[in-house]
Amino acid sequence: MVATAFRHPVGIIQLHGSASDAGFASKCGHSSFRFISKNFAVDVALLRKGHCSYRQGQQRIVSALSSQAQTTYPSLSNSHVESDLILIRHGESMWNEKNLFTGCVDVPLTTRGVDEAIEAGKRISNIPVDMIYTSSLIRAQMTAMLTMTQHHCKKVPIIMHNENRQAKAWSQIYSGDTEKQSIPVITAWQLNERIYGELQGLNKLETAERYGMQQVHEWRRSYSSPPPNGESLEMCSNRAVAYFKDDIQPQLQSGRHVMVAAHVNSLRSIIMYLEGLTSQEVVSLELPTGLPLLYIYKEGKFMRRGSPIGPTQAGVYAYTEDLVLYKQKLDEKLF
Repeated sequence: MVATAFRHPVGIIQLHGSASDAGFASKCGHSSFRFISKNFAVDVALLRKGHCSYRQGQQRIVSALSSQAQTTYPSLSNSHVESDLILIRHGESMWNEKNLFTGCVDVPLTTRGVDEAIEAGKRISNIPVDMIYTSSLIRAQMTAMLTMTQHHCKKVPIIMHNENRQAKAWSQIYSGDTEKQSIPVITAWQLNERIYGELQGLNKLETAERYGMQQVHEWRRSYSSPPPNGESLEMCSNRAVAYFKDDIQPQLQSGRHVMVAAHVNSLRSIIMYLEGLTSQEVVSLELPTGLPLLYIYKEGKFMRRGSPIGPTQAGVYAYTEDLVLYKQKLDEKLF
C-alpha cells in the first residue's frame, strides 16, 4: 500500500528551472531547452509560445481518434461530469530484479513484471479508459499494453506514431469502426524516469559502499540534489508536471478517461501536483511496481479513490455513481 499523507485538495506547483536529459541539451538558462531525438528537434520555449506545430499537430490527431474511442455512459444530469485518472508504475524491470540504477536506460520487464501488469489490468478492468499516456521507455509501454489485455471493454491500445509525416501515413487507420474499438496510446519522454546519470547501470549496494550510504540516500531521496550528471526529483518534476498540465489535464477536463503508465519519480511528481504534497512528503512516497491508483477529476479537483489490494475492484475502489453505471453497462455486454 502507498504510505504517505494523501490529501484531497489540488496543489499548485510553480515551475521554475529547466529539465535535464541525456537526450536534450540545456539552453537559454532557466526558461528554455532543446529536445533532440531521432526524428525531430524542437525548442520547448518556442513550443509553449505557439511557434512550433509539432504538439498542436499531434493533439489534433489524438483528439480525432480519442473522440472516436471515448467511453459514454449514463449521467444523472448535465452538470454531473467526472473523469477517471489511473496512474500505474511499470511492472518489475530486469534491472529492478538485479538491483541496478536504471533511470532512462531502456530495459524490459521481467516475467514477474509481465504478471504484475496483467494483474493490474484485472484490477482496473471495469474502470473506463479512453486514452493512455506512457513514457518513451519500453517497460512503461509494455505495462500499458499488457494491462489493457485484461480490460472488459475489449478495445485495442494503439501507439500513435506521429513523429513525422511518413510515420503518420504508415500507421494510419482507414476503418472508422476499427477506430471506435481502439484506444490511442501517446508516448512522451517527459514522463520518463528521472535520469540517474553516472549511477545508471551500477548496483545500488555497491554504489553505497563506494560513495557512502548517506550520499547515495541523498541522491535517491532528496528533492533537489541530483546524482553526477543526472536529474534531481525537482528537475524530473518540472518536466513531468508541465506535460501533465499541458497535455493530460485538458483531456480530463474534456471528459475523457485517462491512464498514465510511467515511473516512480515521474509519478511521484504528478501525485505531488494532484495532492498538493510538500517536497518533504513526496520524497517518502512509495509506489510499488504494477499497483494502479485511481483518481476522480471533477469540478477542477482531483480526488483519490483508492488503490487495489486484490484482483477485483469490489470493496477496493470507492466507486462513484458514474463508475457504477459504467460497470453495469460492461456487465450487460459481457453476460
